[in-house]
Amino acid sequence: MDIATLLGMLGALGVILAAIFFGGSASSFIDVASCLIVVGGGMFANLMKFPLSQTLGAFKVATRAFVHKPTSPSELISQCLEMSKVVRQDGLLGLEEFEIDNEFMKKGINLTVDGHDPEFVARVLNNEINQTIEHHEQGEDVFRGFGESFPAMGMIGTLVGLVQMMSNMSDPKAIGPAMAVALLTTLYGAVLANAVALPMAEKLAFRTAEERRNRSLILDAVAAIQEGINPRQLESLLATYMPGADREAASAQDAAPEEVADAA
Repeated sequence: MDIATLLGMLGALGVILAAIFFGGSASSFIDVASCLIVVGGGMFANLMKFPLSQTLGAFKVATRAFVHKPTSPSELISQCLEMSKVVRQDGLLGLEEFEIDNEFMKKGINLTVDGHDPEFVARVLNNEINQTIEHHEQGEDVFRGFGESFPAMGMIGTLVGLVQMMSNMSDPKAIGPAMAVALLTTLYGAVLANAVALPMAEKLAFRTAEERRNRSLILDAVAAIQEGINPRQLESLLATYMPGADREAASAQDAAPEEVADAA
């Protein structure tokens, strides 16, 4: 589970709720009509932007922000190097019994072991990458749409409340409470957009970037293994996918044995 996503969302909402409870009567921040306008209106307005299937699918994609834990590039590289060594010793058929956890990598290796040519394997894997990334980006777009619709509906609800308030100015004592209720829709819209929808879209974009990087790494690794490239060359090729700090650490580890050998 991604603790950062859960902690961030609960923390943001918790701080807002704490300010409400410590600032006075919490019941004054509850208004059913405002909730209907913001949540209901925002959901229906978003349905005009995206198909129903895409909107519903976005909630499934959103689970990746909470429970998805991608494999690190260093782990993928380590497994690819092991496979490369197996191929150097036993050929491509030696990978038939090799255990692979990553489904995308397993598909690429299976295509390679089955004897398909490199161009076909690359085309199949590239198509799957494009389809997966497109599906994830559709989920991001839906949540960004919510981030636009909720504040807009909040403003509309405020305007509706102001019109209702101005049409009944006979009782001056009712103006203050009526104004507070009118402003609640703006509050609801701002909270849902900035504490839920937009952060969720950004986290999904981050997950999509991770997925694209890992799958591109696997694509290059499968092509290199199919080509029979030297494991040392493969490591240098795939190291470009590692974050800067990890890459420097790996280079330092590789340099250490060479320094020991020179000293001897």
